[in-house]
Amino acid sequence: MTPGLTPALRATLANLPDRPGVYLLKDARGRVLYVGKAQSLRNRVRQYWQQSRGAAPPLRIESAMDRVADVDYTLTDTVSEALLLEATLIKRFQPRFNVRLKDDKSYPFIKVTLGDDFPRIERTRKLPADGSRYFGPYASASSVDEAMNLIRRLFPFRTCTIEIKEGVRALPRPCLLYHIKRCQGPCIEAIGKAGYRADIDQVMLFLEGRQEQVAKALGREMESASERLDFERAAALRDKVRSIERTMESQKMAAFAGTDQDVLGFARAGGEAAVQLFAIRDGKTISRDVFLLENLGDGTDEEAISAFIKQYYATAGSVPARVLVGRSLPDAADLVLLLEERRGRRVVLSVPQRGEGRKLMELAARNAADTLGREQARWLADQGKTLAALEELAASIGLAAPPMRIECYDISTIQGTNTVGSMVVFEEGRPRSGEYRRFRIRTVEGTDDFASHREVLRRRFRRALAGEEGSAEELRWRLPDLVVIDGGLGQANAARGVLDELGLADMPIVGLAKEREELWLPGSGAPIVLPGTSQALYLVQRLRDEAHRFAVTYHRKLRAKAQTRSVFDDLPGVGPARKRALLRVFGSVKLMRGATVEQIASVPGISQGLAARIRDHLDA
Repeated sequence: MTPGLTPALRATLANLPDRPGVYLLKDARGRVLYVGKAQSLRNRVRQYWQQSRGAAPPLRIESAMDRVADVDYTLTDTVSEALLLEATLIKRFQPRFNVRLKDDKSYPFIKVTLGDDFPRIERTRKLPADGSRYFGPYASASSVDEAMNLIRRLFPFRTCTIEIKEGVRALPRPCLLYHIKRCQGPCIEAIGKAGYRADIDQVMLFLEGRQEQVAKALGREMESASERLDFERAAALRDKVRSIERTMESQKMAAFAGTDQDVLGFARAGGEAAVQLFAIRDGKTISRDVFLLENLGDGTDEEAISAFIKQYYATAGSVPARVLVGRSLPDAADLVLLLEERRGRRVVLSVPQRGEGRKLMELAARNAADTLGREQARWLADQGKTLAALEELAASIGLAAPPMRIECYDISTIQGTNTVGSMVVFEEGRPRSGEYRRFRIRTVEGTDDFASHREVLRRRFRRALAGEEGSAEELRWRLPDLVVIDGGLGQANAARGVLDELGLADMPIVGLAKEREELWLPGSGAPIVLPGTSQALYLVQRLRDEAHRFAVTYHRKLRAKAQTRSVFDDLPGVGPARKRALLRVFGSVKLMRGATVEQIASVPGISQGLAARIRDHLDA
């Protein structure tokens, strides 16, 4: 072992098990630098410190080794389980030295809520194990919207979020969507559970790319409607079949009739890459999405493609029988195990050498290169503007370096009620929405902007000071390079007092006045006025507007909640389900006040004892 190892790290390496699993290389502050998987944790992890016995790791990982202070690991039963866990942990921790799918948040999916009697179809970025069916991931929200709009034109599924149970009329009358034939009205029992689920089954077949099966089923139903002389229904089904056939025609690829496969075209420029994914089902291209990868460093193209396969298919809604890639991958056998476990059947990972497969691969690679070029040009332009804005802001307010992490605070209230504060975070000029925070003001009565700002800042920066170095709490609340307060000199002075009180006298702070867009430094006699075309002004305006939006959204939510409270909300032992049951039976508090204990107890879910307590509460 290398002599520079700490005793704790040396002990960890000495006791690594000879079993498959996932390992995390961490620095002294507990941050995850790199996530990897191994057939043998003992052999793989020790190689990083025994380079003379084998090939050296890529330079980007080797450069991290002097920062590694700890190794954590999780055992798995199989390599395929390790691959899935590795993809999950990379997504969770976003390690600096791993190749990653480039995105600030999860990729979107289409969700079918099969756990409901009358399922909804919606867009989501979360994948809980709730019995729902997920399709995706899609590269962007616009890709999901395009698919949603298409199926919405063909199948009138419900879009509301009310709870609908079979055999229960949920609403006294339907909404507008029912009258314009965009919903089948399960809320008024216009369609039964079996009929509605049959349509949802067709939606799922359509999203799987099985449009031909859907068209045939609708054709049979059309003929049945004609035989029953239900010509209006038959005409509607005929129009659906024609729409599906037009979609199929535009997607058809004759050379791949009857095949299910994904084609992964790859292009790279420096430390970034793009993967163009053509998803072909039953010989039809059902999606063409481009995914960006970052942090490639000196890693090989093969490593980047492997990283994409692991991270994409770890959550993919479907895995085809074949996956085509542009080059041979060293860990192809492990990747096939992962794909087969996700699919539940055999999967072939192959490199097309000739014919239509090779032509399609080259087309996908050209698409990937084109997208990567456009993305890099846009990113470089944005990066140049952002750096210029940060440098200009630093020069204007006298900072020694550009403020790479900025926090902005705003207060929202109406006549001193439901007062809230917001904190938004920009890093390198870009929003970090996952680190936004909101505060419900607790100690201030009435309208007092200064006192409200003081409470918010005191609560925020006490959290930063309370966390031990390297702890999760400390990392979540790390200190900014600049604090921006929505307000003028008074707000800036109030904020300065709180930071001084907490021992943060060196923390830069500036107030942004709304009327003339002036910057105020605490204790200053005159404001700083940035030019109207200044990039720094645009940046602080974006910060202020985002903080204001975030605060107002929270304030409106609290105000709406307060305005919609009723006696139902205060009934003892009555939760949301029982509240809905009472409302369905009585309709209003006034009618329930005239009910007897026996009448209240007749409501499903309400016992005789609970009914008596409700009656006593209403009489109080």
